[in-house]
Amino acid sequence: MFDIAPTELMVVALVALVVIGPKDLPKAMRFVGHWVGKARGVARQFRSGFDTMVREAELAEMEKKWAEENARIMREHPSEPVGVHPVDAPSPPPPVHDPESAPQDAPPAAPVMVEQPELREASGDHPPAADGKAAS
Repeated sequence: MFDIAPTELMVVALVALVVIGPKDLPKAMRFVGHWVGKARGVARQFRSGFDTMVREAELAEMEKKWAEENARIMREHPSEPVGVHPVDAPSPPPPVHDPESAPQDAPPAAPVMVEQPELREASGDHPPAADGKAAS
């Protein structure tokens, strides 16, 4: 970034010693060091903010790609209706061959939903607490 050779640095130090003087030179160096530290802190904060924005943009791009891939997979492999599993689904009724009672393009009947059993905890089935005390 800054290309300062050692000889140039010696010339700057010599000029500073002559212009500022040996008595005030430590105070001036401390002042310059303080401002250089502040400038480095600002640069570090700027760089970390920039890195965070880049990371967020990459994350948004990855989420977009994942959503597109998920949509593609869902189009290729449509899922079954919620609550109906091939194992639990009732067998379909035998087909009706009466042309007058059922039209040809009628959709199939929806599966019959069965209530799920209610699960309750038994009073003596609680495992012991982690600290060794019995649950009350």
